[in-house]
Amino acid sequence: MLKERLFLYFRLVRLDKPVGIMLLLWPTLTALWLASDGHPDWRLVVIYSLGTVLMRSAGCAVNDYADQDFDKHVKRTADRPVTSGKISGKEALVVAGLLAIISFCLVIPLNTLTKQMSVAALIIAGTYPYFKRFFAIPQAYLGIAFGFGIPMAFASVQNQIPVAAWALLVANIFWAVAYDTEYAMVDRDDDLKIGIQTSAITFGRFDVLAVMLCYAFSFALITLTGLQYGLGIFFLTGMAVAALFAVYHYTLIRHRERMACFAAFRHNNWLGAVIFAGIFIDYAIR
Repeated sequence: MLKERLFLYFRLVRLDKPVGIMLLLWPTLTALWLASDGHPDWRLVVIYSLGTVLMRSAGCAVNDYADQDFDKHVKRTADRPVTSGKISGKEALVVAGLLAIISFCLVIPLNTLTKQMSVAALIIAGTYPYFKRFFAIPQAYLGIAFGFGIPMAFASVQNQIPVAAWALLVANIFWAVAYDTEYAMVDRDDDLKIGIQTSAITFGRFDVLAVMLCYAFSFALITLTGLQYGLGIFFLTGMAVAALFAVYHYTLIRHRERMACFAAFRHNNWLGAVIFAGIFIDYAIR
């Protein structure tokens, strides 16, 4: 019985689907490496890696609480623990609260600016699920939530947030709109029936074009920022591979088939990984 209950909580916080964790982690690690000129304090790497897992998990629990009446009408989400009644909404909130508290404890040793930013991150993560009720492109707000580790990382290392950090956050917003539009294309028919707002619905027949433009804007901002920090051939190679991955995503989503769009979304883990790998290697060979 206990084993079954723990597995339900495991599913509630999506630890069985780690792609979401990686989509938060790669931009955060990128920021840590840039902020520290390629030599981050490994305690910060551990703190931000654990914090990414905890906050993404807390966000999933809040999302399932907020969407429990909607998820039952969507094929992909109908069997989630809260909407199926296997876990109560109150339990989901308790789990989210505990994870958020543990996450905040991780930043207690860090500077005041980082603590202040962590409060803002918590508010953004907790309010994201409700933006789907009225905001035409909630994926942009998701990009802020998924990218807030960027300014926090700079704050932890430099005790300030330079323009480059905000540029990377904007790049992450464009990237999130790209990959989460691919994700939303999977559920578009169901979302139209229940009245949820998504970028796939807002972009309509221009959804594929919008995804590719978002990739382009994101890559341009990241490239300019990397060049500003003096990164060279390995960084540019990573960006070139990421661009090729984006082209691959186009081949998957152009026919708007559900499983192909979902595959494109999942593949963004590798896109984020090659960008970080380029930055990591560029600093490592100096």
